Amino acid sequence: MERHWPRPPLNGYTVDHLFTLPDLPRHTDLIDGSLVFAAPQNNFHCTAVDLLMSGLRSSRPAEVKVSHDMTVILDRRNGPEPDLSVIRAAAVTGLNQMSFRGRDVLLAVEVVSPDSESRDRTTKPWKYAAAGIPNFWRVECDGGDGRPVIHVYELDAMTRAYVHMGVHRDRIKVDKPYPIDIDLTAIDEL
Repeated sequence: MERHWPRPPLNGYTVDHLFTLPDLPRHTDLIDGSLVFAAPQNNFHCTAVDLLMSGLRSSRPAEVKVSHDMTVILDRRNGPEPDLSVIRAAAVTGLNQMSFRGRDVLLAVEVVSPDSESRDRTTKPWKYAAAGIPNFWRVECDGGDGRPVIHVYELDAMTRAYVHMGVHRDRIKVDKPYPIDIDLTAIDEL
């Protein structure tokens, strides 16, 4: 069987292509005009996303919403899909919505997977910071006990770069983008 791979446009893909190209795989990121397809996720990734989604939603104020696997439009050539996003509630327009604008995202969360280590640790955080997203969490799997380890970053408005604010192992308790307290050991029960 012969495959016909799409040929990228001369200047790369744009977010318009991301939403109009037929048959793109689920969880396709647009990074610097290139389409990046995600590999299937492992159990840690799925369970960590479930745990954090539940925890973020349980304490959220009415003016924010929590979403997962939604494209965030940073600019014309960049539309990554964070594992979780905390967004302004006013930015949610309906059930058919397919993306959010970077300016409406208060927190982007990436759970690091083997196929996306470099993107989740360097490329995406750099792009989120450049777009002005004020908070970023990078979630890693602790090899010792298989629990999430969360690296918390806040945007330095002067440099438009993230500053590492701490590492959370058994519990994440922070006050930005709103008061959040999640027992990370609860992953053992999921």
